[in-house]
Amino acid sequence: MRIDSVRLENFRNYEKLELFPDPGTNLFYGDNAQGKTNILEAVYVCGTTRSHRGGKDREMVRFGSEEAHIRLEVTKKDIPWRIDMHLKKNRAKGIAVNGVPIRRAAELLGICNFVFFSPEDLGIIKNGPAQRRRFLDMELCQLDPVYVNDLSTYNRILMQRGKLLRDLPFHPEYEDTIGVWDEQLVSCGSRIIRAREKFVRELCALTGPIHGRLSGGKEELEVVYEKNTAPENFAAGMKENAEKDRKLKLTHTGPHRDDLGLKVGGADLRRYGSQGQQRTAALALKLAEIELVKKRSGEGPVLLLDDVLSELDSGRQADLLDSIRDIQTLITGTGLDVFSGSGFHIDRLYHVAAGTLTQIGE
Repeated sequence: MRIDSVRLENFRNYEKLELFPDPGTNLFYGDNAQGKTNILEAVYVCGTTRSHRGGKDREMVRFGSEEAHIRLEVTKKDIPWRIDMHLKKNRAKGIAVNGVPIRRAAELLGICNFVFFSPEDLGIIKNGPAQRRRFLDMELCQLDPVYVNDLSTYNRILMQRGKLLRDLPFHPEYEDTIGVWDEQLVSCGSRIIRAREKFVRELCALTGPIHGRLSGGKEELEVVYEKNTAPENFAAGMKENAEKDRKLKLTHTGPHRDDLGLKVGGADLRRYGSQGQQRTAALALKLAEIELVKKRSGEGPVLLLDDVLSELDSGRQADLLDSIRDIQTLITGTGLDVFSGSGFHIDRLYHVAAGTLTQIGE
């Protein structure tokens, strides 16, 4: 897959931007707070409907404007796609694929395959379970359209069940309806668990060898899917926690409480890993993610690398750069020092200053 063009209008600090990236490596450099990350964010939002930063659509609309427009043209398996996204300050976003509006944002997922790697991702090991679940969900949503629908449905049911639990003390007549929500939650949630199980098995098979190479063969990384419940035990778990759910007004059983375990030599990296071990494991996860996309989709993803090289030591920098030579990459950084002497070829170089993009060496 490759990005052919990116067009922005009133997005973040860009009034207008037109970009035709090289199919190889594109480097955007400049001082901080000039708009480098905004370019990567726009690409990611247009392909996944979500910002890697989180937040709301209105925060991405340029100050003084009511609406932002992103147009992304990509080629996937020799088929051209055009995605138009309108982000609005006070209304839901509008999305069109090849000029045809789509009703649900979930219909967009699966067209593009992006792997986003930022300094925040280096904290995936030591941060809370929510970030590791997000890692699972964002990649699965790009690879599996059925998962997108199941996850959306599950989250909606979970929210409605939570509201019901809060309302029950005031509306005891709703008691008979909770079983209906429970059945739907178990049905949809079980499919999510099975999809995650398969994904983690594939990820683990790839992560082990990659991590071994990154650690010089000294350590072996094990990725473990720590599921809150197995599909066959889901319904029983719901019944077992029914009283606790009513008391605390929360649903205590289901994949929304899953986690991803990472171990080296049997030790839990989340608790006992050094900063170096945690960063090596995070890098191994991202490199394995790239390989898994290739395996599942039949071609490489586009890598969005946001100022992460400056956070890695020279050895990890070299491993990362060596792994991305055959895929289209958009890299941001404050300078070119990290590339000097690395032998890594930059196909297109851009300088970014105050929301203005200048190609160097045109």
